[in-house]
Amino acid sequence: MALHCAALSFGCVSLSPQASGPSTGSWALLLFSGNAVSKHQPFLRRLQQDSEFKVVGCKNMPINFGTTKEMNARSFFGMFSDGLQWKALESGNGPLESDESPLVVCFGEMLIDFVPTTSGLSLAEAPAFKKAPGGAPANVAVGIARLGGSSAFIGKVGEDEFGYMLADILKENNVNNEGMRFDPGARTALAFVTLRKDGEREFMFYRNPSADMLLQESELDLDLIKKAKIFHYGSISLITEPCKSAHIAAAKAAKDAGVILSYDPNLRLPLWPSAESAREGILSIWDTADIIKISEEEISFLTQGEDPYDDNVVRKLFHQNLKLLLVTEGPEGCRYYTKEFSGRVKGLKVEPVDTTGAGDAFVAGILSQLASDTSLLQDEGRLRDALRFANACGALTVTERGAIPALPTRETVHSALLNLDYVLSRFSVYNVLRDLDTRSHKEVMPVRSSSIVISSICNMADDQERADWERLFKRFDANGDGKISAVELGEALKQLGCVSPDEVKHMMDEIDTDKDGYISYDEFTEFAQANRGLVKDVAKIF
Repeated sequence: MALHCAALSFGCVSLSPQASGPSTGSWALLLFSGNAVSKHQPFLRRLQQDSEFKVVGCKNMPINFGTTKEMNARSFFGMFSDGLQWKALESGNGPLESDESPLVVCFGEMLIDFVPTTSGLSLAEAPAFKKAPGGAPANVAVGIARLGGSSAFIGKVGEDEFGYMLADILKENNVNNEGMRFDPGARTALAFVTLRKDGEREFMFYRNPSADMLLQESELDLDLIKKAKIFHYGSISLITEPCKSAHIAAAKAAKDAGVILSYDPNLRLPLWPSAESAREGILSIWDTADIIKISEEEISFLTQGEDPYDDNVVRKLFHQNLKLLLVTEGPEGCRYYTKEFSGRVKGLKVEPVDTTGAGDAFVAGILSQLASDTSLLQDEGRLRDALRFANACGALTVTERGAIPALPTRETVHSALLNLDYVLSRFSVYNVLRDLDTRSHKEVMPVRSSSIVISSICNMADDQERADWERLFKRFDANGDGKISAVELGEALKQLGCVSPDEVKHMMDEIDTDKDGYISYDEFTEFAQANRGLVKDVAKIF
């Protein structure tokens, strides 16, 4: 639900410096949503009357607001960093041209996944299969490109129809495929994937040997590797020679060139000779990586059964040169660990169809942002925002069948997180513009998505928040009958100094979901959960 009383709904936002360059200056906030602008004309007109704000022009309407004080563009973007697109414009000179995105090179396997068209059946029972390109490193490469980043893939496929098809798919998805090689004597790898009713998978591989296992060190495109900002790989390429030696040589070349190494073990036990060889192989290159992403199951496997939810256990896997350790928890989100800080970022709840590629989409989401700005590793708040974005990438991917076909675009992720329908209270907008480089992203909360079902985009309410909600409900429920009437709501909101009878009615329509003329405690807490930043500000006032 979207709160319209004293609120401003944002569409796409752009920033324009009225002074000197992209990092500081006087900025104008441009609203691209005609509906949002027209809906809130009275509010905007009242806002611009304040002496601290200056009308500088707006698309769809000759009204906008900007502040005459200096603001930091990075701080503004950080507040909206779940994916709001923005572009710095130099006054009178049009858009500033940006350099090409930093390159992420992905090394390893690319194959064909055959996914059953009906979930919950064994491979023998499945009536048909959908052909889908896959392979974890290739998925990450395509995921980064879909998100607007620059990526390349290095690996080997068969000189066959499937191999050429995979090369074409990379090219169609704007992934540099110059590092691909074609083997005339081996086939492209195939994997049949069983989907359980919950969307989880079981694999049957056809690669004895497949072309990806036969990549040789002499076939590596070392120039491409050295151009990368990040070099990403898995562990499957460590299983057999000659690919193992090629993998080690590629990673060394990247490390020697100052490239950041990103590692997702992507455990596939059926491909290894034994569990012990898998554990040994995965850990053999552990200490060279700068960024590692693992799952709960992989923690248990690598620590031989220890509790993956125990931070002390996870910290055992944190080596002295590691910059970031990420633990994915499926729909629950992820945990992050650095030398300075650690925490958890809640995931998005969706109806899973096929979990193939979800982890790869998550990796693509975080690497696409780290490639552009590695300072995220030192800033916990901005890193958390980047991980919310990555969680959304993973969540969207499980809503379709197959890995690469399901990988989302940046616009899709933005729409899921924002739905172009954020809500800001009037006083929050005022404070955001007044103290732009000190406000946090928590002031702006997503309220719904038309493409996926979002249960929660950030951490569940803690005890203090719920205590505040209960206190607010009792404050609004003046006669103590366990429900809030329109009269009671209007009287309470008079303290905000910005409500009219029509606005109170609109609020009632938004919060009173069963339309009985009253707001129950359940309706109130549902609204509070969806608009936590807004309700937190209201709690401060009351």
